[in-house]
Amino acid sequence: MRSKLSDAKLIDLFLDMLAAEQGAGDNTLQAYRRDLSDLSEFLAHQRQSFAVAETQSLRDYLAELDTRGFKSSSVARRLSALRHLFRFLLSERIRSDDPAAILSGPKRGRTLPKVLSIADVDRMLTRAKALTEAPGTSVLQRLRAMRLYCLLEVLYATGLRVSELVSLPRSAARHDARMIVVRGKGAKERLVPLNDASRQAMTDYLAAMEAQKGGRKSSVVTAKWLFPSFGESGHLTRQHFARDLKELAATAGLAPRLVSPHVLRHAFASHLLHNGADLRIVQTLLGHTDISTTQIYTHVVEERLKSLVRDLHPLAEK
Repeated sequence: MRSKLSDAKLIDLFLDMLAAEQGAGDNTLQAYRRDLSDLSEFLAHQRQSFAVAETQSLRDYLAELDTRGFKSSSVARRLSALRHLFRFLLSERIRSDDPAAILSGPKRGRTLPKVLSIADVDRMLTRAKALTEAPGTSVLQRLRAMRLYCLLEVLYATGLRVSELVSLPRSAARHDARMIVVRGKGAKERLVPLNDASRQAMTDYLAAMEAQKGGRKSSVVTAKWLFPSFGESGHLTRQHFARDLKELAATAGLAPRLVSPHVLRHAFASHLLHNGADLRIVQTLLGHTDISTTQIYTHVVEERLKSLVRDLHPLAEK
């Protein structure tokens, strides 16, 4: 019977469903596998498995995560993973009940995203541009500097997720491109506009790569990716870009711990809202399925509204 399947096999079946029906990406699938494998190991010590686990055992697991020092946000993520799993087991009739249905998660305060100021982003862009023009650098060093500047310009102009950014196709750098098609979470596509600075950065970077043709790196230059690499994926990794970004932040006089690709995505959204963009538009640009995800930026809108009332209302104190 299917109820005799091992936890490892049930995890495989669950992940196959996520990939096929919800279009879950590799990073999401790997995170689910890690979380559910940890739960399986805990249950095994209690001589239980996914097929027979009881609600109290799941509560004990969540309590143990707390004793292991997990943040409430991490516990909530584990709870979400096991809820999804047991709903799947119920729907597939592997179980006749859902032991996770009545579980409650940890109370979480709403954490505001770290946001760089417009001046901070400008400092980074200025520094990155200067590195592309620094005298005495080798051809390879200049190409890497141009790549970093291009990545930074495109990220701040579009608010792409870092995985979307590093995997942009070479065709995104067409000189006449005003919009790019981005494949985001769940393989959903969306149109994202480009500004003049990002388009010019891509054009210059692509020209610099073309100039390398005929050299020993020609196989990378002719790759289908805008940011090619010799790695397994064929394009620059998220981790590599994050490291380069922190190094750039340090040379620009910013604290590296406060800078990451995701922080720049936050800056993109916050700066748009601060300047009057509609929340629904920002939701579309970020690729959020649910506007509640975008509403974390409403503190920016609230501050702007307070400022408008204070400065423009006829009865406001002067």
